[in-house]
Amino acid sequence: MNPDQPFIWTSGIHSPIYCDNRMVLSFPEVRTFVKQALAEMTKAHFPEANLLAGIATAGIAHGALAADALEMPYCYVRPEPKKHGLKNQIEGRMNPGDKVVLIEDLISTGKSSLQAADAVREAGGEVVGLLALFTYGFNEAVEKFSEAGIPFYTISRFNVLCEVAVNEGFLPADKLKPVLDFAANPKEWKAE
Repeated sequence: MNPDQPFIWTSGIHSPIYCDNRMVLSFPEVRTFVKQALAEMTKAHFPEANLLAGIATAGIAHGALAADALEMPYCYVRPEPKKHGLKNQIEGRMNPGDKVVLIEDLISTGKSSLQAADAVREAGGEVVGLLALFTYGFNEAVEKFSEAGIPFYTISRFNVLCEVAVNEGFLPADKLKPVLDFAANPKEWKAE
């Protein structure tokens, strides 16, 4: 977290934090927590699901761990079809009519998640929902998921992360409001 020297995303958005959920994989205790949380959320919110699908690349490992915990079939979805070999966009077995829960590491604008949902639908699957480790809570993403008819749930949210950062001394309390303002208007937000 660095509100004075923001991280610049590929989209050009300036962000006061960089949420690297890949780090979860390096810590067995945290990894186990995430795996169990995703499994429990799948059972609670999407009991009709019969397939989990990780979204490439960061959602692949988290989805595989959750599928293992649930003893469910698993596949993953690339952003576009592979350019060689079988030219698959969906790797692993997905049958037409499968009820799919997508697994993502984080949701910012929702673009990659919705592209994956489109690929699953084009291949005959039914996207019943999406789970992610984290969301920035951007209104744009919430609206896009609603328009696409895809309910989503996350383990944590930007505002919770910010509160923990203040409580743990990673973010000075006087920086909390400017950092929280980022989620309200990410495209216009700039460091003070």
